[in-house]
Amino acid sequence: MKITIIGAGLGGLTAGLALLKKGFDVTILEQAAELKEIGAGVQLGPNATGVLFRLGLGDALESIASEPAGKRVRLWNTGQIWPLFDLGTVSREAYGYPYLTVHRADLLQVLADGVRRLKGDAIRLSVKVGGLTQHAGGVSVQTGSGESIESDLVIGADGVHSRIREALFGPDAPRYSGVMAWRGVVEASSLPEHMREPYGSNWVGPGAHVVQYPLRNGELVNFVGAVEGNRWDVESWSEKGSHEECLNDFKGWHDDVHTLIKAIKTPFKWVLKVRDPMPKWSRDRVTLLGDACHPTLPFLAQGAAMAIEDGYMLARALEKYSDTPTLAFERYEEARKERTARVVLGSAANTKRFHNPALANAEGAADYVSREWNEARVKERYEWLFKYDIDAVEL
Repeated sequence: MKITIIGAGLGGLTAGLALLKKGFDVTILEQAAELKEIGAGVQLGPNATGVLFRLGLGDALESIASEPAGKRVRLWNTGQIWPLFDLGTVSREAYGYPYLTVHRADLLQVLADGVRRLKGDAIRLSVKVGGLTQHAGGVSVQTGSGESIESDLVIGADGVHSRIREALFGPDAPRYSGVMAWRGVVEASSLPEHMREPYGSNWVGPGAHVVQYPLRNGELVNFVGAVEGNRWDVESWSEKGSHEECLNDFKGWHDDVHTLIKAIKTPFKWVLKVRDPMPKWSRDRVTLLGDACHPTLPFLAQGAAMAIEDGYMLARALEKYSDTPTLAFERYEEARKERTARVVLGSAANTKRFHNPALANAEGAADYVSREWNEARVKERYEWLFKYDIDAVEL
């Protein structure tokens, strides 16, 4: 069976690798000229690393990742620290797999190398998809250069602005979330020693929050700063901002936050928009995965994990129902919809939790943090994610 995947992001590459391992003939079309990301980190909980280890990428993944010892909540102005949850060996013992933080470009390379080991020419770069046509025998994908690529099935893994989703279901209607975000990567060597500790931190404050965590075995530190307010409307990861703008958005915040911002080579900014969960992801011989069908705000650190899980589960479904791919798509959707929708809702809820007005002063913050980030509440929000056994899900 010939399968064309549109998009060589994390979900598309995971799907491609999983399908190749099961004997399918896969071609992945990517419009970019090279696989790279402008400075961006990604958190991989044990549910995501479990998929990548199953696909034989464990050693390669660990060689390029950081493994934080834990995650902390920190107060925006005083820097006061509360434990969020332990990671490191705790994650391996409790969930069977590590919690890792990686540079997205490094992770893309590990996945692409895995794909190419199985099929050297599987990934085609600089190919822009213009449209697709379904017919009795399969699907024709038209490229911008006028080429027509024939396949039995097509998987749209082309992200939040998915052309495949639009071709199947029409234009979407995103809404402003009320939040814009800054991001950048910092050379750890440029930071004071206490800021190079192997921990992830969620700085929380009224109307804004900051996430930082190590990358590349501690060589880099990832920065994401989310701010409420309608001052930006470009939903892109590659729009450059200025240090002055970013510093102003975090005026009055702790010196460590300002030190991080000043050390970013180029701060990028993007607006965060929300989309309603889709009632259907597939149409005949075409289906969607990842941000193409369930884009989420980044505040549960599970967007990449959901795309990775999608790719693996889709391969499982197609292997089981290879004679009836439309049934495979149905089973795949049934297996994924509730979980991904819960992530979308949980991410939105964390926006309010991270930005609560009770965090404005130390006294109110102490009560709020002890209530919202006590062990029982944290387990309620994260255990169901981390304990997920993707091979045990019925299809």
